[in-house]
Amino acid sequence: TMSGNTGYASLRGSFSSLVNFFQYSDFANKDENSWQARYDYDFTALGAPGLSLFTRYASGSNVDRGPGRSDGHEWERDIDVTYAFQNPTLKNVKVRLRNAMVRSNFERNVDETRLIVSYERPLW
Repeated sequence: TMSGNTGYASLRGSFSSLVNFFQYSDFANKDENSWQARYDYDFTALGAPGLSLFTRYASGSNVDRGPGRSDGHEWERDIDVTYAFQNPTLKNVKVRLRNAMVRSNFERNVDETRLIVSYERPLW
């Protein structure tokens, strides 16, 4: 959980190491109280080596929206499904499907899906 009397300062939207820094929201607004739940699963035991799932949910409330405005609340649910190729030819290639759903009464709602292809190459 996180809470505070002021918003969390960052330099022009730079990356933060906040525990509740999600795909879309950071849950770091003035007076915001937030919590999250997370689950990870490796499908190797089910006969699918290289396949993994990561999902998490966060909820924030009590956001100070200014004088005369009701408190803000928001939530976000993220799901990542990743496959790391096992074939020796593609052994450093990963494909990730990432989805986020955000609902808020003080910012726009978001439904976002990303496809990320990565290749890891050792430097040494």
